[in-house]
Amino acid sequence: MKWPRTLASRLALIFITGLVLAYGLSFSLQAYERYVSSRSMMLSHLEQDVATSMAILERLPAAERASWLPRLERHTYRYRLDQGQAGTPMASDEPPMAAESIIKAIGEHYQLKFKDIPGPQQHFQVHLHLSDGSPLTIDVTPTPVPVAGWLPLVLLIQLGVLLFCTWLAVRLAIGPLTRLAQAVDDLDPDKPGVLLDESGPREVKYAAVAFNALQARIAAYLKERMQLLAAISHDLQTPITRMKLRVEVMDDGVEKDKLWHDLDAMEHLVREGVAYARSMDINTEAPCRINLDAFLDSLVFDYQDSGAKVERQGNNGSLLETRPHALRRVLVNLVDNALKFSGKAQLEVSRERGKTLIRVLDEGPGIPAEELDEVLKPFYRVESSRNRSTGGTGLGLAIAHQLTQAMGGKLTLSNRKSGGLCAQIEL
Repeated sequence: MKWPRTLASRLALIFITGLVLAYGLSFSLQAYERYVSSRSMMLSHLEQDVATSMAILERLPAAERASWLPRLERHTYRYRLDQGQAGTPMASDEPPMAAESIIKAIGEHYQLKFKDIPGPQQHFQVHLHLSDGSPLTIDVTPTPVPVAGWLPLVLLIQLGVLLFCTWLAVRLAIGPLTRLAQAVDDLDPDKPGVLLDESGPREVKYAAVAFNALQARIAAYLKERMQLLAAISHDLQTPITRMKLRVEVMDDGVEKDKLWHDLDAMEHLVREGVAYARSMDINTEAPCRINLDAFLDSLVFDYQDSGAKVERQGNNGSLLETRPHALRRVLVNLVDNALKFSGKAQLEVSRERGKTLIRVLDEGPGIPAEELDEVLKPFYRVESSRNRSTGGTGLGLAIAHQLTQAMGGKLTLSNRKSGGLCAQIEL
């Protein structure tokens, strides 16, 4: 047996199958009991009615019997004052139950002959003679036990109730699991998650409480790690500064230049580490409303004043509520990255489907497609070399990604068809 793929469909299949089988069995037993009761009642009525009718015909004068026949006629049998129709003798091994009832009613007083009458509607006749020798035929047309016309409608309504109850039960059972799965899927260590509602049945409440506690522990663990990184990075600045002071008093030479270069690299790495740790929590900066066009113009003019080839295209024409210092840090990291590998950068701003899009474009070598997501991770560098002047610390894009998520935005990287990289910020 091939099961459906979803849990909801499996539960629905089990519930519907079980309910339909149970209901079908119950209905079958009730229908059989009703059939037996109705059949017994009909046969008992047949016995009494035939005995009464024969007594009436015996006591009536022969001339008045024909006028009484319509009064004695019933839906399934009637009386005829003749020899009846020609037919074949009825087999005695399996006679109809109506024939047995007639035998019980008048078999002791009359000699009965049963014949099956052929035709479009199967029926049989009972031939006998009254006490005065007059022939009499009882023409019996057996019919099944009648079924009420409203019964099929009731069955459909009950089936509809079963389907509705099944759907409701599956929804109530799967709903909390679906919400839990969605919460797990949305769980992101880089941003605070939405707490599950801790109400409902005991099992659902327990799962929600456990998930919220897990989410809080993960957040606390990451915060502790980031605080440790920030503390170590911050504390390293003091010995680096002392080492620089000692290098300054050294005699000029190749060794002094190498040491100074290494200390600069260490200091840059430490600062980037502190910046990344602080990017995990930007709640210290209150959001405010800014004119995005003026904000981007200010950033571009600062680069142009320093001689960098940075241009801007497009206008947003609206106010944006954001954290300006965090947004500036993100754009500076992306623009610096573009200038490092391309020598120039271009900023584009637009508004699509109610969202603000800022793109930083360059004409550099781009990034292999399989590494576009990896470069957003801390300390990941595309270059295999460890040259800080080209490879960097591996934290610039990670900081930009972290700050963008903290602002409620999304940073994606893609390679341009014309060559180069496109870094898009969606706010």
